Amino acid sequence: MTGTAATERVEFFHIYKLDVIEVPTNANMIRLDHADMIYKTEKEKFEAIVNEIAECNKNGQPVLVGTRSIEKSEKVSALLRRRGIQHNLLNAKFHEHEAYIIAQAGRKGAVTIATNMAGRGTDIVLGGNPQYLSKEKLKNWGTDTELVALASEYTPTEDPKVLEVRVQYQKLVEETKAETDKEHEEVIQAGGLHVLGTERHESRRIDNQLRGRSGRQGDPGSSRFYLSLEDELMRLFGSDRISYVMDKLGMEQGQEIQHPLISRAIESAQRKVEAMNFDIRKQLLDYDNVMNTQREVIYEQRQMVLEGEDLKGRYLEMMDEVVGEKLLAFCPASEYPEKWEIAALLTWLKQSFGLDFNFSHDEILKFTQETFKERLLADIKKAYEQKEGSLSPEMMRFLEQRVMLQVVDNCWKEHLYDIDQLRKGISLRAYGQKDPLVEYQLEAYRLFSNMTMRIKEEVTDYIFKVKLVAGPPPPVRRQENDSVSRTPGPSKIGMSNSSKPKQPQKLDKIGRNDPCPCGSGKKYKKCCGADK
Repeated sequence: MTGTAATERVEFFHIYKLDVIEVPTNANMIRLDHADMIYKTEKEKFEAIVNEIAECNKNGQPVLVGTRSIEKSEKVSALLRRRGIQHNLLNAKFHEHEAYIIAQAGRKGAVTIATNMAGRGTDIVLGGNPQYLSKEKLKNWGTDTELVALASEYTPTEDPKVLEVRVQYQKLVEETKAETDKEHEEVIQAGGLHVLGTERHESRRIDNQLRGRSGRQGDPGSSRFYLSLEDELMRLFGSDRISYVMDKLGMEQGQEIQHPLISRAIESAQRKVEAMNFDIRKQLLDYDNVMNTQREVIYEQRQMVLEGEDLKGRYLEMMDEVVGEKLLAFCPASEYPEKWEIAALLTWLKQSFGLDFNFSHDEILKFTQETFKERLLADIKKAYEQKEGSLSPEMMRFLEQRVMLQVVDNCWKEHLYDIDQLRKGISLRAYGQKDPLVEYQLEAYRLFSNMTMRIKEEVTDYIFKVKLVAGPPPPVRRQENDSVSRTPGPSKIGMSNSSKPKQPQKLDKIGRNDPCPCGSGKKYKKCCGADK
């Protein structure tokens, strides 16, 4: 619910599925929004801006000058200094003082120069903000800044220092309010806050936010934007035609064009820029949605592991899928058994599961692809059950979780790199009259399918190769009574293609950068081996 989001209504609904509701103002809007003033050169524009600021300042009307950059703010400031006009410049160098300056931008005769981002969320009160003025007085008296902040809040406290300063603050607010109320009426008579924009922005929303600093809560106010044909927005849209009209009319230097038709043309140019920027963001979202869908699948899989779910059923499913994929490659159903690549399949089975299969020629001829798959899976599952029996079900579940998590993380990191490389070059498909987004979706799906199959192959491969390796003997520690005690050391889990178990590592062979055997999680050189 905001007034300035109305211009972005389409984007809010398309991306976030949110409607934009423009809430009516609390009091009638009486701000006067003047038509834009257009000059041929930037120099003429800034001269006109300074002249209007000087006129408002002479009448006691406060002026808020909005610029697109700090560079333009400093340029306006330099011109005002030459004319001897006192002003406040916000250049992002004094963050703490910025809110105070903006809050007092409504004082009589005040001139404040700021970028369009300055002072967001700070209420500009005509005649001055008594709360900010009171806080500034307390700080000038030498009161601690943090104490002033606590005193100006309504949070209950029993701190005597805070309570003392709070009494002073409330008294100052009452005194200051009498002054600001009087000045408030004088500023209203002068026309209220005048917002002066030094150029139009690419987005109408930013211009509306700048205008919205004036005419709040039923107060009077006015706004005007100054443009030149040398401004960025004007150079992009229509400056040549307007320049041609100026020359044909024989307009003199310093003479401006002021017409509602031109203001509407500028607004139309802003709409075009907004639509172009929206298309860029929409395309970025379309590309990111592809990765987001894949990310959800992987994170759901990781979460399942992290929550400690029983993965045995999932592992058995993966074995079924992996064996099925290999049979499609080595023993396709469309081929006769005589043409199956049995040798390659048996080599893969030996490498992945450590199983030796011996089938006679006659046995192979009797197999169909389905019966062959059932036979292989029966032996693989039997070997899986034997491994579980040799370790214990609890240890097997632990191994399944650790292997799954490690493989998923490694494969996902590689996939992210592949997708990044694909994204960088996919735009070249447009030269072949193909839609890069559609091509990206197809290629990303292919890469994701390959990654998921690689995960299944690796987890089933590693779970058969994982070995329990005896950890090093625990370090000897002496207690206060000089009795010798040993801290139990954890067993290590390692991947190994060898059937021979590793021998326990001796204590004096521990590397300085190895994990400390005491189980602290630190390196040996920073724990038990720190004194060695």
